[in-house]
Amino acid sequence: MKSLFCCFAALFLVIGANAQPITTAQPSPTQTVKQNFGLSAIELSYSRPGLKGRTVGFEVAPYGAVWRTGANNATTLTFGEEVTIGGTKIPAGKYGLLSIPTQNEWTMIITKQLDVTSPEAYKKESDVVRVMAKPTKLNDKVETFTIQFANITPGSTDLQVLWGNTMVSLPISTDTDKRIMAQIDNLLNKDSRPYFNAAMYYVDNGKDLKQAITWFDKAIEQNPKNFASYHQKAKALAKTGDKTEARKAASRSLELAREAKNNNYISLNEKFLADLK
Repeated sequence: MKSLFCCFAALFLVIGANAQPITTAQPSPTQTVKQNFGLSAIELSYSRPGLKGRTVGFEVAPYGAVWRTGANNATTLTFGEEVTIGGTKIPAGKYGLLSIPTQNEWTMIITKQLDVTSPEAYKKESDVVRVMAKPTKLNDKVETFTIQFANITPGSTDLQVLWGNTMVSLPISTDTDKRIMAQIDNLLNKDSRPYFNAAMYYVDNGKDLKQAITWFDKAIEQNPKNFASYHQKAKALAKTGDKTEARKAASRSLELAREAKNNNYISLNEKFLADLK
């Protein structure tokens, strides 16, 4: 009998040693979102619970309590460059995202804490900034908790939190223009000067057209056969009202484009000259 018991024990040990763990799907799957923004990116990491018949503000994301703004681990935001939220400049780095929902207003919190998974773990002294946000009622119910970036421009975006019939938006901005202008000032004082790129930035962003035209001329000096520089100079001249010089620049661009057999710029210049009145 003792021998039989030992055989069964040995068998169970072998089975236990060879048993494989069962892999199951996460009930609240983790998502990482990397959004290019400004001159770098914002990275968001959070978990996405489902409503499953529950109500936001009561069974989930309870009103009046600090919420991790997700499930499982803490929700985090990593900024690749300095951003501004609620009038506060926030240095590049990794931060926690928390919220305190109420029916009529949500408190959105950026915190230095990266481990808040319960209200008890929250330390107000670690706040970087608090922003009060009015919730928007959605017509269509969002079953799976979602955080997304929307309304993206070179210098601003909205971080949107959506669940149930509620959406809350947190505006984020960055001074892209200041950084680009600093790059231009720095690079134009070096031997290899990006005159064309600097001129295009000025044109595209409504800055000094005379300065842009001067830089197009410098770009043409660097590469006299560059039909793109002549074409963009023509467009800048037209914006200043100098149609005579614009026509000359476009005609030269057309001539060079034909020499290079560049059909795209041949068409662009022909259309530009036809439209120039």
